[in-house]
Amino acid sequence: MKKIIFAICTLTAALAVASCFSAKGGATAAGGEVTGVSGTSMAEPAPFGMVLVKRGSLKMGSDKSDSLWGKDLPTRDISVDAFWMDEKEVTNSMYRQFVYWVRDSIIRERLADPAYGGDETYKIEEDRYGEPVTPHLNWNKALPRNPDEDQLRAIESVYTTHPVTGEKMLDVKQLNYRYEVFDYVMAAKRKYRLNPEERYLNTDVQVDSEEQVMISKDTAYVDDEGIIHRETITRPLSSPWDFVNTYIVNVYPDTTCWINDFQNAENEVYMRLYFTHSNFNDYPVVGVNWEQANAFCNWRTDYLIKGLGAQAKFVQRYRLPTEAEWEFAARGKEGNELPWNQEGVASDKGCYYANFKPDRGNYTKDGNLITSKTGIYSANSNGLYDMAGNVAEWTSTVYTEAGVLSMSDMNPTLTYNAAKEDPYALKKKSVRGGSWKDPESFIKSAWRTYEYQNVGRSFIGFRCVRSQVGTASRAKR
Repeated sequence: MKKIIFAICTLTAALAVASCFSAKGGATAAGGEVTGVSGTSMAEPAPFGMVLVKRGSLKMGSDKSDSLWGKDLPTRDISVDAFWMDEKEVTNSMYRQFVYWVRDSIIRERLADPAYGGDETYKIEEDRYGEPVTPHLNWNKALPRNPDEDQLRAIESVYTTHPVTGEKMLDVKQLNYRYEVFDYVMAAKRKYRLNPEERYLNTDVQVDSEEQVMISKDTAYVDDEGIIHRETITRPLSSPWDFVNTYIVNVYPDTTCWINDFQNAENEVYMRLYFTHSNFNDYPVVGVNWEQANAFCNWRTDYLIKGLGAQAKFVQRYRLPTEAEWEFAARGKEGNELPWNQEGVASDKGCYYANFKPDRGNYTKDGNLITSKTGIYSANSNGLYDMAGNVAEWTSTVYTEAGVLSMSDMNPTLTYNAAKEDPYALKKKSVRGGSWKDPESFIKSAWRTYEYQNVGRSFIGFRCVRSQVGTASRAKR
């Protein structure tokens, strides 16, 4: 009994002492006053290759009718929070790292597959003359396998040979990337609470404990023929796993876009070499559709998190910018119609500020025929390159004619990851910035157009953003 009383007294004394100190270790007010619980603050380091776009506001859109099409762009005053943004567009070299990671992952799995490697054994078959023929797998004999041959077999399995030219190349149909995303937004909605008692705050509403709530989620699988099937399923809400969406995306860019985008043009060299040749390493990747761009963002996040340890839980995910974020970043700190401070698209000496189509049929007037190396033109006041021209860029926002008028005025966006069975009209995604093939009107910061989410173009690329954690407060002076 004495031991118990002593322990209680000791614990009480310890709590009394602890109450005099804050979580940071400094003395606080005594006498039972509430002083709060603090943690260790974290100054988020600048992500590699990104710049910080500080929070602010802008009048999104333009009051001027487009001179080319006579089209009015919707306008609205909006505000956005701070975010990190790639200072340059994602390059061939960066995206190729993603493709090779997917390739190497397939090889690693096959090294443990009995069909390619692992601990299984060969059966040496003999022909009618007793000579050995091509070995096949057999689980009943214990002839050791050659590890070097297993490794070579696994590597060779992701390559194919052109049936006509004999060229050895990656079998792009195999390069599928599977990933899962937990939908925090959907899970937070009150109508999808697992506990029926939490779905209604109005106490006059009689809660039905047997109420069946339907939830939609994206899922995907690969059939025996290697074909990706993606669909949205609707089923009764049962667990937090109902908010996990599964995607399988073939990650290889559509290199044929150079042929299909420009009929009767000699672009074979771009189709064959633009993505694979090292001379184009620092050029923006093209032929990547919206779904592939999202897959890259997810892979880039996981690639980062694996090397961060405990701090990983505080890191925001890489993603595509919203349409509002993109325009806010492109306008620069001055809110310019074009990313640069000067009026017009060229200096007094005739030097152009971006890679676009300055004249009818004259693509080379600005110094380039197609895309250019990223970052060779001056950055805007946010430190961002090629926010006009070079390649147009995917955003995360669904394209509607109403644009920002149908969104919130704080961090506005509209999202919908359309499944294969959805009407094609629902697969329009907003594209911003204009490209190397577009005239001056299209490269203005407010200009908006669209492309379908499953289409890759020779003039559309992308860059990533990350929300900043804990933006600093300040008083307006």
